[in-house]
Amino acid sequence: MSDIQTVAEKQADAPQKARSLAGDAWRDLRRNPIFWISLTLVVLVAAMAAFPSLFTSNDPRDCVLSRQHTGPSGGAIFGYDFQGCDTYSRAVYGARASLLVGALSALFTGLIALTVGMFAGYFGGWVDAALSRVIDIVLGIPLLLAAIVLLKRVHSDSSTVRIAAVIFVLAALGWTTAARVVRASVITAKEQDYVAAARMLGAGNGRIMFRHILPNALAPAIVVLTIALGSFIAAEATLSFLGIGLKAPTISWGIDIDAGRVHMREAATPLVVPSAFLALTVLAFIMLGDAIRDAFDPKLR
Repeated sequence: MSDIQTVAEKQADAPQKARSLAGDAWRDLRRNPIFWISLTLVVLVAAMAAFPSLFTSNDPRDCVLSRQHTGPSGGAIFGYDFQGCDTYSRAVYGARASLLVGALSALFTGLIALTVGMFAGYFGGWVDAALSRVIDIVLGIPLLLAAIVLLKRVHSDSSTVRIAAVIFVLAALGWTTAARVVRASVITAKEQDYVAAARMLGAGNGRIMFRHILPNALAPAIVVLTIALGSFIAAEATLSFLGIGLKAPTISWGIDIDAGRVHMREAATPLVVPSAFLALTVLAFIMLGDAIRDAFDPKLR
């Protein structure tokens, strides 16, 4: 009995291992059902975009007019649209273009935001003043309105060109919020003791920025970009719906929503299905970003 008490006392006296912010955040995320629900939806959409044949065996471009607005039959669980195409199959394959545009837009947005935010927050002075004015100018430009104006100048019907154009426009206009978050994180991090110690040891600006400050600025930036990814997917669908984003033969939720809207009175399913896929995807990314933000925010602990 005394041996057991001795072991227990030693364990109690042993120093507790320090927990990092990421460790605390992961502990909170594991207990959050919203995180798991949103993560599951995101993984499903990503798998659908990468391997659509796992979710449907029908060809989305196999369209027969004699099947126009036919109800569910065989493998077409949601029936057929105005052109006789499988509604469900087109919704599954539409995830690829929408997720590709959203992911690449978020990636380039993150690169711009990290570059601008790091330089503005670290160097301060006139560099911060100049870059902050650039952020304010871009932030004052309505994203959708500017995207409509710019994409109107793209006359090519090539799928690759139009996808690249949409990605470029969304990234060029959507980086400001993330840049502000990075700037604020860098201003806070550069005043910490470990940065002063690294500077006293002779570390240069580049090493301090990318070795010591960048890891602390990544977490809040990832949260903002996760939420922005959902917004970019919605923006792409809006632009495609208006006929100035992606165009046929590219399969996109926005294109299918526009086509379903025209014939909504004849059949509602071709409109509802891609709309539901789009809404759930955007909601999943927003919920995931909110869950990560709550987990990394010390004020909410």
